[in-house]
Amino acid sequence: MITRLRTYFLTGLIVAGPAGITLYVSWSLITWIDGWVKPYLPRAYNPETYLSIPVPGFGLFVALFGITLIGFLTANIVGRTLIHWGEGLLGRMPIVRNLYGGLKQIFQTVLSNRGESFQKVGVIEYPRLGLYSLVFVSVPARGELAARLADTTGDDDEMMGVFLPTTPNPTSGYLLYVRRSEIIYLEMSVEDAAKLIISAGLVTPDMLSNDPDQPKPLHAPAA
Repeated sequence: MITRLRTYFLTGLIVAGPAGITLYVSWSLITWIDGWVKPYLPRAYNPETYLSIPVPGFGLFVALFGITLIGFLTANIVGRTLIHWGEGLLGRMPIVRNLYGGLKQIFQTVLSNRGESFQKVGVIEYPRLGLYSLVFVSVPARGELAARLADTTGDDDEMMGVFLPTTPNPTSGYLLYVRRSEIIYLEMSVEDAAKLIISAGLVTPDMLSNDPDQPKPLHAPAA
């Protein structure tokens, strides 16, 4: 009986644990956005003014609508003129212009390269030969960085940017530049790699190769 109850408990924990954590994180995100947006809403447009109960998620809806509206207004000549005027104003502020310029460049780079950034998972030898680390492949080195690295390496092997996440928190890590030929590309998805990192190797995705007895690393694709 004790063994059976233990089995039932573990089964229920496997089912309820992920669902409960997912609901908690989702609810916390909705509550955080509501708490940030709702205080700026006029009382006439806040549904809680007319209802005796709170309306969760309304602030999230307003935020999504507002961001979409900003994108729509920016697409016409009047919006572009206002954005140009506002950026010119920020450009005359010593500290703010550096912060705004850096954040804008990051957002533009990430969103413009969303089709190629962090879409591949690889393995590199780090922190020393014989030790392998899982990495998310970014984009090739560009600009001055690419030129300087090419002068240093003295070959035509393209340098790739990779993000090496930490365990169990994959949001922190290191940005490394390695030769394309030194990256062993894997078939697993970014989501499966994130699960592997978060679980500290306990959750290992199945191989996608047709012959699991003959695993073969994927060589770097052509540039």
